[in-house]
Amino acid sequence: MRAKEITECEKVVMKCVWDSSQDLSMQEITEMVNTQHGKNWKTQTVSTFLARLVKKDYLKMYRKGRCFYYQPLVDKEEYKDDVLKDYVQFWNGGSMSAFVCGLFGKGMLSESDREELKKKIDEFD
Repeated sequence: MRAKEITECEKVVMKCVWDSSQDLSMQEITEMVNTQHGKNWKTQTVSTFLARLVKKDYLKMYRKGRCFYYQPLVDKEEYKDDVLKDYVQFWNGGSMSAFVCGLFGKGMLSESDREELKKKIDEFD
């Protein structure tokens, strides 16, 4: 699964790309990483992560004028699903109900979160 293939720093870069409605240049990604994620990365650092993500087939790079732009090749929702499946498999033996019960039991869900989850469960019946 793809979820195991990228580092935490690469995830930060991908999050910026996924959250944008348009393809981004390296400069735009660097700015987003630093402002939205509290980093202080130089352009060269971001360039390294972008090159790794292109090599891993998470991003496509293309040239437009004098700038290179990056486009996601992996869907954000597909990636999130893979991460969740891996987590549930590893920590809960593949049991989604054990995972959800763990959320209820640890006080991790607010009252509105619990109500919303109950409604979603009722929709499946």
